[in-house]
Amino acid sequence: MNNIGQIKVLKTHTLKEALEILDRSAMSIVLLVDSNGVLQRTITDGDIRRQLLAGKSLDETLDQLEPLQPLTVKEGVSRSEIVGLMNKHGVAQIPVVDAENKPVGVHLSREMMPRIELSMPHMGGHELQYVEEAFKTNWIAPLGPNVDAFEVEMAEYVGSNAAVAVSSGTAAIHLALRLLEVSAGDIVLCSSFTFIGSANPILYQNATPVFIDSEPATWNMSPEALERALKEYCEKGQKPKAMIVVHLYGQSADMKRIVELSEKYDVPIIEDAAESLGSLYQGKHTGTIGKIGIFSFNGNKIITTSGGGMVISDDKELMNRCRYLSTQARVTAPHYEHTEMGYNYRMSNVLAGIGRGQLQVLDSRAKTRRDIFERYRDKLSDIECLEWMPEPDGDYSNRWLSAVVFNPEKTDVKPQDLIKALAEVNIDARHFWKPMHQQPLFEDCHYYKHADVSFCDYLFETGVCLPSASNMTEEQQESVINIIRTLFQ
Repeated sequence: MNNIGQIKVLKTHTLKEALEILDRSAMSIVLLVDSNGVLQRTITDGDIRRQLLAGKSLDETLDQLEPLQPLTVKEGVSRSEIVGLMNKHGVAQIPVVDAENKPVGVHLSREMMPRIELSMPHMGGHELQYVEEAFKTNWIAPLGPNVDAFEVEMAEYVGSNAAVAVSSGTAAIHLALRLLEVSAGDIVLCSSFTFIGSANPILYQNATPVFIDSEPATWNMSPEALERALKEYCEKGQKPKAMIVVHLYGQSADMKRIVELSEKYDVPIIEDAAESLGSLYQGKHTGTIGKIGIFSFNGNKIITTSGGGMVISDDKELMNRCRYLSTQARVTAPHYEHTEMGYNYRMSNVLAGIGRGQLQVLDSRAKTRRDIFERYRDKLSDIECLEWMPEPDGDYSNRWLSAVVFNPEKTDVKPQDLIKALAEVNIDARHFWKPMHQQPLFEDCHYYKHADVSFCDYLFETGVCLPSASNMTEEQQESVINIIRTLFQ
């Protein structure tokens, strides 16, 4: 319980003084009391903002604020009761009052409730047996039986002929580019609406990225923009060497149309399925539709090895070369022999053991995340400005993150308003990925919009990723939902 001497104000204080106290105290409320010290109401920065929007000046006093019976608790109320009240009313703080209704403290939700993360590791219980096996057999160094088994099990799960376990999803994309012989000066088309790990490997190869907008039906690569880019570069005699198609937040791109363009222009597809393991496009696992697919097992992904990735393909010879490149391109010989540049990109045997255990719970993790998404959508269905990430008929998204847009034509609430409100109660939420064509690193790169207006710019400006961890409780999700409701009242 916090000391409240510094946040008490009287009706003679001005709006400016109250705002300064809020800023100085790092608290989310000030307490308006009468001359006897009895609590009259709480005042937030939102209350002050509404006064200013109504035409009031910062020099006007607080006596103009309407009386408002504040939500309070008495001393000795249990933590669970306080948390329940915070969740029910969607508030981040509750004043504590004595028998005379004089404030004696404030309970803050960030201190009462554990942090709710955006997405976090969720162990299933199977991981330990494989890790213990690695320790018992002393297979601690990179490679070993868990790595071999994890590759086989992953390939079988997604229905691919071969897989290679590596150190990260970014490493997997880098290897995919090497396998397709992308080199200096080559053009590589890439989804703009993605994490930078999709695009940086293009620079590793001294190639040139060209970014492609998203389209409304999937929020992923626009076939229309892709076709314009392919046509224009081919007409210039600069046929792209590859395209990196990202399946964002678990939802597949429109692969039928993209594959048709790939075949028409003879440009191979690298599927960045880092966020979509367990997702299906028309019954087929994402990552298995293009020439090469990649997955990520970073700590925030749907399953994790703490850090790691996977390259997959139906081309076994290509995967043999991938394995060779990822182990320093060492030639088979009685000594260390190298004829070309390789990388130290292989996954360790210990981490692969974690991955094998995680793979056993992947389907249940996807179902849980889908349930979380549906619960958000159902419980907030009456808020018309909320537009949820689509899922075309026949697709199955793992809903890695619950993603929603605030339609600016229907609300003045901005993504940053929700992110701030949630942060005040120790809940993590994030802006959508900032498109690659907006990144200073890529400011000189070409970008093809879906239409007259850049759709992924719209998504970035209006979208929020909500907490989606598969180990988030329904009570925790209700806390998020209540905060959202409070914001749109």
